[in-house]
Amino acid sequence: MLRITTREAGERYLLTVEGRLTGVWVAELEASWRAARRSPARAIRVDLCEVDMVDAAGRYLLALMHASGAELVARGCAMSQLIREVTGDAPADAPAPR
Repeated sequence: MLRITTREAGERYLLTVEGRLTGVWVAELEASWRAARRSPARAIRVDLCEVDMVDAAGRYLLALMHASGAELVARGCAMSQLIREVTGDAPADAPAPR
């Protein structure tokens, strides 16, 4: 299950994602992101702090979002490492920080 909360905050559009970014839920996040891109807000921030699982399709979407200018924010070792991987800040086979 996935929960997506959206809101505009000044010049920024915030997407807060909670749960599992897997399967059909990836399409739901993509639809929310595409809607956010049509808003007058200039920057998009995606809060992934409460996401506990991401599948291959979710990783691909996050990489696409980042490449399009979205800021990805995560907390915890696993999600932070995943964000570093999809943004190109760490190699995919790098061990998670301890």
